Amino acid sequence: MIRSYVGPLVMTFCLAMIVLILQFVWKYIDELVGKGLEWAVITELLMYVSASLIPLALILAVLLSSIMAFGNLGEHSELSALKSSGISLTRIMAPLFSLVLCIAIGAFLFANYTIPKTNMKFFTLLLDIRQQRPEFDIKEGQFYNGLEGYSLKIGSRSKTNNMLYDLMIYDHTSKIGNVSLTLADSGYMVITEDKRNLMLTLYHGYGYSEQLDDNQRMKKSKPLRRDIFGMQQFLFTLPSNELNRTDQDLFKEHFKRKNMGEISKYVTEFKGAMNNKRDRVTKDLIQNQYFKLADKKDTITPLNEHQQKLAVIRIDPINLYDSLPPAEKSKVIEFALAQARISQSMIKTASEIYKGDQAWMFRYQIEWHRKLTLSLACLIFFLIGAPLGAIIRKGGLGTPVVVSTLFFIFYHIISLAGEKYAKAGVMPVWLGMWGSTFILLGIGIYLTRKSTRDSVILSGENYLLLLRKFFNFGRRNESIPNEDSSAHQ
Repeated sequence: MIRSYVGPLVMTFCLAMIVLILQFVWKYIDELVGKGLEWAVITELLMYVSASLIPLALILAVLLSSIMAFGNLGEHSELSALKSSGISLTRIMAPLFSLVLCIAIGAFLFANYTIPKTNMKFFTLLLDIRQQRPEFDIKEGQFYNGLEGYSLKIGSRSKTNNMLYDLMIYDHTSKIGNVSLTLADSGYMVITEDKRNLMLTLYHGYGYSEQLDDNQRMKKSKPLRRDIFGMQQFLFTLPSNELNRTDQDLFKEHFKRKNMGEISKYVTEFKGAMNNKRDRVTKDLIQNQYFKLADKKDTITPLNEHQQKLAVIRIDPINLYDSLPPAEKSKVIEFALAQARISQSMIKTASEIYKGDQAWMFRYQIEWHRKLTLSLACLIFFLIGAPLGAIIRKGGLGTPVVVSTLFFIFYHIISLAGEKYAKAGVMPVWLGMWGSTFILLGIGIYLTRKSTRDSVILSGENYLLLLRKFFNFGRRNESIPNEDSSAHQ
């Protein structure tokens, strides 16, 4: 059983890794192409991202190989021979379950200790790549400030050539504001042969600049100069082609950089800091807003010593307010409204800060649960794939690929939805991260029970028979009133 399972497992794992890596390359292709990167740098980046994709690829590989292995046994009647000799399906699954259990434990250890280190290296290298040759990151309709001393905006790009349209360039080299503006209806951008400069050629535009004095300061009269040109060129100096490496400690506090022990410690300390912030705000509101006595800076007449002693013992605000003259009443109302607005602003600001801290803490808790759920998913998908293959009784890469893909997409959608709700605080983090696991565990138990009883739950003939019975039942119900009415007549 193990020999028949290991081959499909290795093959499907390699296929899953290739698909996931291609998905990553497709997602970040714009940030990799045209940066002048060496193959060693690209290979290093793919190695780091491959490490983070291993748990996800293992899930898909376990599911697909389980369906293939048991489908092959069922297709060649070997599964029927084993069952006829008195060996149950659970006994047949036992050695493979032990193997998948070892794989799940290895995946957990890998995700907990190795992936945080590779994530740190991946984020650092990706940041360095993004800063390399930033001219390729210019987006349509957005100002780009990657060229030192200039702010550039393009309206649109041509899809057939490198032409740009509706260009706007602010010259900030004088560092005194927007005193120079260039507009052009079209242009194109090329890199010089030495790869050190960027040449921007503009066509049919205007240049506007406010004249400066000898000390490069704006004149009081603010004279304006306007130039009309048919063609104008800008030369921008590009960063060096050599990739500058960022210190990896920049991401040491990121939640993907920590293992479960470090995350638990961080969350405990972060919760304590959040509670201290909340207690501090509550204390400030009570001492400075809700029970604040008037002082000499207030416009209200301060209480004397005897009145303060009475206020500590018993406060009757209605009688105190009624005893004041009309002029003092208006001052009391204005003061109370001002204090209420200050309190409202403090509470609103503290609430926004608390929500932001809580959302950040949720990310750490999600990462803590993710390390467990992805590892446990290997076992659950084996409990789904093995009985499903015994029921389908089809090997190869045809039906197993279709079925496993559907189950994997179903699992991925539920996981993403639960994670999103957990990040937003709509549901508890543990429920959002473990919801998909509970659902698939129930499906796995159901399929295992059905396969041990040799139930043909995926037979198309059975479902066609049920549909025929349903429609025949509906037709018979329609015909009964007509027969009764004719008999009565």
